[in-house]
Formats: sequence, structure tokens, C-alpha cells
Amino acid sequence: MLARRCFSSAASLPPTIRQLLATPPSAPAAAIQINGWVKSIRRQKKVAFAVISDGSSEPGLQAVFTDVTLAKHLTNGASVRLRGTLTDSPGAGQAKELQVSEAEVLGECDPEAYPMQKKSLTVEYLRDHCHLRARTREIGAMLRLRDSTTRAIHDYFHNNGFTHVHTPIITSNDCEGAGETFRIAPSSDLPSTTPSSQNASPPTTQPQAPSEYFNHPAYLTVSSQLHLEAVAAAISRVYTLSPCFRAERSQTSRHLAEFWMLEAEWAFTSSVADLCAVVEGALRHVLRAHASSADMIALWRAKEGAEAERREQLVALADVPQPWTRMTYTEAVRVLAEHHAKTHAFVFPPEWGKGLQSEHERWLAETHVRGPVFVTDYPASLKPFYMRANPADSDPSAAGPTVACFDLLVPGVGELVGGSLREERLELLEAAIERHGLAKADYAWYLDLRKYGGAPHGGFGLGFERLISWMSGIESVRECVAMPRWAGRMLL
Repeated sequence: MLARRCFSSAASLPPTIRQLLATPPSAPAAAIQINGWVKSIRRQKKVAFAVISDGSSEPGLQAVFTDVTLAKHLTNGASVRLRGTLTDSPGAGQAKELQVSEAEVLGECDPEAYPMQKKSLTVEYLRDHCHLRARTREIGAMLRLRDSTTRAIHDYFHNNGFTHVHTPIITSNDCEGAGETFRIAPSSDLPSTTPSSQNASPPTTQPQAPSEYFNHPAYLTVSSQLHLEAVAAAISRVYTLSPCFRAERSQTSRHLAEFWMLEAEWAFTSSVADLCAVVEGALRHVLRAHASSADMIALWRAKEGAEAERREQLVALADVPQPWTRMTYTEAVRVLAEHHAKTHAFVFPPEWGKGLQSEHERWLAETHVRGPVFVTDYPASLKPFYMRANPADSDPSAAGPTVACFDLLVPGVGELVGGSLREERLELLEAAIERHGLAKADYAWYLDLRKYGGAPHGGFGLGFERLISWMSGIESVRECVAMPRWAGRMLL
């Protein structure tokens, strides 16, 4: 056991550039080693300078070569191992620099052929070179922002008594009921799993359709909600951050075919206000954790004018004393209709009973509220079967039945989060399944959750790439994930 511990300690990884800059060696003259890629190289007669990055932090580390022959074979993009001492930097722009005593090129990079030159590269060019775009400053900062945001999310839910669970990617149902699923099947026919029989008929030469691997249709999940509900009926507070897939043809900057969703479900809640409070608490925590994030600052750095001010507004949202704005769908339609009657500003006239378009959502968040706004109690006809029906007299101004739900709309993005109370009353849930034209037998297990100790419960789903877009100011969610997939295009 002792030997195993000693081996484990000896095998620990050397510090990254981020770790070195955060905690420099206690002995100033101590020799250190760094590994990374050359981001830039500048040679003078008696000295050479290079910026080295290992991707661990927004700033790289300046390497100083007083022996210029050590930098002779360094080129942009090459991978290197440098040894030397970390010293205070007399120049502006960095606190520390590496005085290089040894240099080794681990992987050469031809500067003439290298696709990722220092010049400005278009978004489309970087999509065409998706396998290399993580080397750019912007995509690197975005990926680190995803990482730190994920850790902040886990921190918030852990502190609030939630259990992180892993839900299936392969599912037998379409949670949203919108028919936008990817159906999966084996790439070739499978041998029969039926036991052999002496009287079995001889094999046929007729071509056959590929077998269903699970003996019934299977799909890539569009949401983990229903599975989370099953777990929340035993472990009362659960959440997941997992991939989801939707086969919609949308080409907007807000949609991907493969994306990540933060989803949470918890039992013993009976109020949409409670759901909104948890969502707001989680987002405030994430924003507060990034108040001084170097990556978030770097991503906003290129913005100008009003756009540049949005980061300060975002950070301020973490600590505003009053709750974020709440309004009902009926109230939202009323203010939208009043604005449209005066200005004819919208392509789609707002009308009760119709979904809010992206232009409506953006106007509510960016112009009317000028900040995040929870829109609650949508018409039942617009929402999936599982949402809890509101009492008929809950809102006399509503023009029809509504459900206990919400969407969180934010400036620059539109809808960021959607959630609801779930219908825990068995009879009403059965009626909703029938009303939506779904097969009751497919949801027998879901009905069992109500039959056997069902409790009031609710939850929400948050689009992770949309969250990154909101936090970073990146316009398209296609630049908020390492390898994006959308209709008509799969990179890598």
C-alpha cells in the first residue's frame, strides 16, 4: 500500500501555465519546465520572445531567449518543451516571464502551410477548420468558460442538496411530443434472438429490413426530463447535464442538432414561483462565480458601444436586490399587442393562444424589461402533455386554459430556460395523454409514478450553449461548443 501511494505521488502531472502563474515557485531561481504551443515568435538581434500557451489560461506565458539560437527552430503552431526560470517581467502586459535555458521542439509546424495564421479568420473559415479552431484565442476562452460554468453549476446544486444522476441517451419516447427525434437502428440486420427450433423454416433469400435492436423503435433523447422524474420519485432532488438531440431543420443562431441541457427535477414543490427562484438562484451563482473571469472578460473585449456594456450588466444581475421580473403570458401578449398596435414592429402580430416568436421574446427582454424576465402560465394548447393544469379561475384575464409553467427570456438570446410543475394528478394526466394523441400504453411507467406514492413536483431545462452565448456575447451557439452539428452539416 505504501509503495502504491509513493508511485501515485511520483506520477502526478507537472503544473500547467495557469497553475504556474497562479502559484509561482517559492524559490525564485528554481528551474521549471513548461510544455505548450508557440502562439507568436519575435526575433531580435540579441534576444527573442515567444508567447507559449498550453490552453490552460487566457494569457500565455512570455518566453525570453537571451540565447537566440535556442529559438531558431520555433515557429507559430509548433509544440515545444522549454526549461528555465520564472522571473518578474520588466515589460508591460505580463507579470511573469520565463528566462529560457533549454528548448526542444516536440512537433514541427510549417508556418507557410499552417491554416491558423495570426491574421483575422472568419467564423465560416474556422468552421471549415473545426479540428483546429480550439487553437484560437476566442474558442479556447469559450471552452474554458464552459468548464468553469459547469463547475459553478455543480457547486450550486450540490449546495442545495441535489444529486447528480446520469440519464439515458437512448430512449423509447419523444419527451416533447414534437416528432423531432433521431431514430436509431443498427447499420445492418442483426441475427435473430429467437431460440432455434428443429422445425424452423429454412433461411429465405428475400431481403429484409434491418431489425430493431431493442425489438421496438428507439431514439436519441430530446430531453432527460421523464427519466429524471422517475428518479425524483425516490431521490427527491436530482439534476443532470447531458447531451440532447433534435432533428429540427432550423438554421437560426440559437439551434443545434446536438446540444447540452442542464435539467433538474425535484419533489414536494407546488409553485411556479419556487421553480423560478431555483433557476434564478442557479444563474445568479454562475454569474457571481464569473465576476472576474479572465475568459469571460476576453470574450467581451472585442465588443463596442452598448454591446461592451452588457458584461457589466450581466455581472450586476448576480447581486441586484430585487427578484428578476415575472409576468404572465397573458400580460406579455397584452404589452406586445399594445406596442405592435402603435409601431407595427413585429412580423408576427402577437395574439393570445399563439406561441411567442423570437422577435417577441427579444423585445420583452431587451426593450420592455431590459433584463431577464420569467413569462409564466402559457396556454395549455401550446405546451406538452405533462405540464400541470392551472385552476380555471387562476387568471380571469386569460382567454383559455393555462398550465403552470414558465420560460426565462434574456437579452441577446431570447428563451434560455423552460420549466413547469408536472401533472401529478393521475386522472388529469391520463386525459392529457389522450388529448395529445399519445398511446397510453407507452406511458404506463410514467403513470405508475403517480399511482404509487406520487408527489407534487416540477423542474426545468436550460440550454447550455445558450447560457454560454448569453455569458460570453458570442452571437451563435455554433461557436459555443467544440464541434457543432446542425441540419445539413456535421463538422468532424
